[in-house]
Formats: sequence, structure tokens, C-alpha cells
Amino acid sequence: MEQKVIDYLKENRERHLKELTEFLAIPSVSALSEHNEDTERAAEWVKGQLDEIGFTEAKVMPSDGKPVVYGNYIQDENAPTVLIYGHYDVQPVDPVELWDSPPFEATVRDNKLYARGATDDKGQVFMHLKVMEAILKSEAASPVNFKVLIEGEEEIGSPTLPAFAEKHQDLLQADLIVVSDSALIEKGKPTITYGLRGLAGIQIDVKGAKGDLHSGEYGGGVMNPVHALVKILDSFKDEYNRVTVDGFYDQVPELSQEERDALAAVPFDEEKLRKELDVPEFEGENGYSYTERTSVRPTLEVNGIYGGFQGEGIKTVLPSKASAKVTCRLVPDQDPDKIVELLTEHVENNAPSSVTVEVTPFDKGKPYVTPFDHPVIATAAKAYEKVYKEETAYIRGGGSIPIVAELDRILGVPVVLMGFGLPDENLHAPNEHLHLENFDLGMETLAHYYHMLKDVEMK
Repeated sequence: MEQKVIDYLKENRERHLKELTEFLAIPSVSALSEHNEDTERAAEWVKGQLDEIGFTEAKVMPSDGKPVVYGNYIQDENAPTVLIYGHYDVQPVDPVELWDSPPFEATVRDNKLYARGATDDKGQVFMHLKVMEAILKSEAASPVNFKVLIEGEEEIGSPTLPAFAEKHQDLLQADLIVVSDSALIEKGKPTITYGLRGLAGIQIDVKGAKGDLHSGEYGGGVMNPVHALVKILDSFKDEYNRVTVDGFYDQVPELSQEERDALAAVPFDEEKLRKELDVPEFEGENGYSYTERTSVRPTLEVNGIYGGFQGEGIKTVLPSKASAKVTCRLVPDQDPDKIVELLTEHVENNAPSSVTVEVTPFDKGKPYVTPFDHPVIATAAKAYEKVYKEETAYIRGGGSIPIVAELDRILGVPVVLMGFGLPDENLHAPNEHLHLENFDLGMETLAHYYHMLKDVEMK
């Protein structure tokens, strides 16, 4: 049966790529209010796709934030029901001058599709849409029932979706959730992500004098907010790159040797990555490998720092204010609210008394881990292997999809993270792209997976 679906996908590939180009052309940047109408357009575009596919129900639903797209195709109450989650919003494109082609004009180069959202997450959402279309258009009966939940706030931490999911639990109930918003560990290597790190972020605003001051007249006598901010930021880590915030590691369990061995077995060429990133050497928390540091250990990073004169040349001032954005990636069982509280206390305790400091919390999301021997995950691995002809790797992802842990909590069903991106596809950066090889192989994998699920014992 799957072959009919795969043949349909191949026959309609050019049309599908054209449609994906239309989707990518919508600048649905959730972080910028100037794009509010674009996020609404993107939601309507997805809803229109569900209508064309032949869904029983498709609608754009209001939330306390960006609109949510919901749809369902229920054909057999005795068949498994799959809830597909994804997001139509994208990251800002800055700095736009570093793009080799316009970020919202999809361009194919070297069998890669370049555009903002190509891999995160419009391209991967689109793959599910087209596989569902192929199943419903080429087969007499779908092997599973489908539900779809596509949101518009993932790139800003999904702040309103948990409340939406709580309110609509009955609508969203399914046997499993499938998410394609992650990556293979390397080209041609199928990968299932069985855990994600959580997220906690703050903004630090340091205020000095009421306005910028002449550095000749006031320098040495009035505290410079940039210097004060640097002192605060430097206090976050020790010489071994361990976070010095009191209580930060209290809920972090030590890695078992079994898990460390499993992570060490995942293929990884550290020297190749170092050269690709063009850095002299890697650095991180002492006592842990690069893979462990970037997947199963918590982190604290300064994402942005600014203050004072930024123009060409020099302006000899003491700036009146300086700011920084800091985020932490969290592991089980760290609580984002508690971490923000600890970060705030740390800033207050390490701020010079000669400035005023304000801490504002933002992005928060809980970490997530699921047993990788669950039948629906084992079946996903078999679907990957049928197409990619390689053994599936199981990893813990270094990034965060905050809503995953929330959906797990609210709906109480397994979440299967089946990503088809690659680590070097510049998500969140200029020249984001999707390898079209995985566009094709990924849809084949999903087609097999949905057919295999009909024989899986769900309870």
C-alpha cells in the first residue's frame, strides 16, 4: 500500500515544491509585531492545505496569542490516531545582509532549498501535509486517523499553547504525537531524539546615570553600566566552565555509565565539526564530552550584550545603560521557574551597588525525556531504517521545543520526535536551508511509519 503513496509523492514532487515555496514566502516572524498579519496568513495557508487534502475538519482557532491551526481526519475509530504537531512561525532574518538569496524567496542551490523556515519548521510541517495528502488521494482507506496542531508561537517559547491544549484536551486526544522539528545527527543517518533540553531566559538591564556622560569628565568617578554588566556576566561561570549560580545543579542527576556509553557510541567527528565551525578548539564544562555538553548537561549562555556607542569611529562616553540576554538549556529535573528565580538572585547578589539592575524573565520551557524502547518509537526506527538503510541512532537533543513537555503532561501520550533536518542547515541563522534529499526520503519514511502504526499495540 505504501508504494502507491510513494509513487504519488514522486509524481507530484514539482507541484509540492512550488507549494512549499508559497508557504516559505510568508514572513511569519512571531517575535516581531510588524508581522502579525503574516502569521495570520500563514495559519490560513495551512488551513487551506488541510481543506484541499480532504480533512473532515480544518479551522484556524483563536488563542491568547497567535492563531492555532487544528484539523482532523477520523475514518476508523478503531485505528490509531496520530496528532501531528508543528509550527508555522519562523525566526527573524537578521542580519539580512549575510543571506546569499532573499530569505523569503525560496531558492534551490546544490539540491538544497534556501529560505527562512525551510528546515525550522515549515519544510518539515509541509512534509507531513503532503504525506497525508498522498495517503488520502491514493488509497481507499487511511491506515491511521490524523489530527493536526500547528501553532504560530514556537519560536517565542509557545507561551499560550499550553493553556490552549488544556482547554481543548478532548479535541487533541490521540494515541501518540509526532513532531518533525529536529535533525539527523549526520547525512544519511536516521535519528530519533528521545529527549530535549528545557529553556529558561532572562534579560538583564543595568542603569547608571540619568544620561550618557563625558568619559573625560566623569570616567573613574561614576560606574560604567557596561563594566558593571560585564562583572555580572563574568560571575556566572567559573574557570572550569561550571555555572556558579547557587542551586543551579541541585536537580540534575549524574549521568549513568550506560547512558554515557550510549552517547559515546553515536557517530561523531569532532575534528570535522571544529573545522566546519572554524573555531580553534572546543570548550565547555570540564569532565564531559562535547556530545554530553551539548545534549544532556545544562548550560548558561549570553545570547546578546549591548550598550554605549555602536557607530563607526569612537564616541568617548560612559553609557547610561547596558543590557544582556541570557538563556539556560535545562535537563530533567530542572524547573524553568526555579532557575529564573535563582538567576535573578544571582544577578542581584553580584551587581555593583553603584548601578540599578532590573531582571526580566522571558522564554521558559520544561525539559522532556521519553523511554526510547516504547513501541511507537521502536516502530519509527524501523520506518527510518527501511528507507535510509542505516541503523537508527537515539540521542538527546540539545535544543528545546517547550510545548513537547507540556503536551506530554496534558495529553499523557508518547511523543515521537522524527526529524529530517541536518545540523548544518543554519536554522536560526542566515542561509537556512533544507537538503532536498531528506525532503524526499523523509516523506517516504513517514509514509511507511503511518502504515506500520496500524499494527502497533497502543495501550
